[in-house]
Amino acid sequence: MVLQIQPPTQPEVIYPDSDGQPVANNTIQFGWIVEIKQNLDWLFADDPNVFVAGDLFWYPVEGRNKIVNAPDVLVVLGRPKGDRLCYQQWKEEGIPPQVVFEILSPSNTQTEMDKKLLFYDRYGVEEYYIYDPEKNNLRGWLRSEDGLDVIPQMEDWVSPRLKIRFALSTEGLQLYRPDGERFLTYTEISRNAEQER
Repeated sequence: MVLQIQPPTQPEVIYPDSDGQPVANNTIQFGWIVEIKQNLDWLFADDPNVFVAGDLFWYPVEGRNKIVNAPDVLVVLGRPKGDRLCYQQWKEEGIPPQVVFEILSPSNTQTEMDKKLLFYDRYGVEEYYIYDPEKNNLRGWLRSEDGLDVIPQMEDWVSPRLKIRFALSTEGLQLYRPDGERFLTYTEISRNAEQER
């Protein structure tokens, strides 16, 4: 009789969809996240292969659940719309989010933001934008052959992937769709819909 020895089974890797911490965005930060996410949903509503999410855990490496980040807003072109508990890149044809947005709050530290930049650079983000509503400061990075490089001039910058335009004024940041229409808040969209009725 031949005795077969089974190799030890590896424990299943769990990819949490929450860190167990309460979400504690301030109203300004949260408003920006919602406005960007909803307007991008609207912009790509007719394209079934653009996935947009807000505050979703992104795991770029299978089996490595400690390598994770949750961009305030992420956009993945080439992946279908639909609900996900988290974005597991190896289950998404290996496609990383191409565009990510971070909205700063007073609690964000420089070290935390430096780590995010390294993460996004390492795992394939093509465009990375940070807006600080308190200081009305917008910064951006664009992927070159050497990795993410600073975009030297953000005023009237047009995203190569999304075709949206960034405009800074003393009142704050304005984002414009490719058709020239300004990104609207939910309240503005509702008022416009009511007026059309």
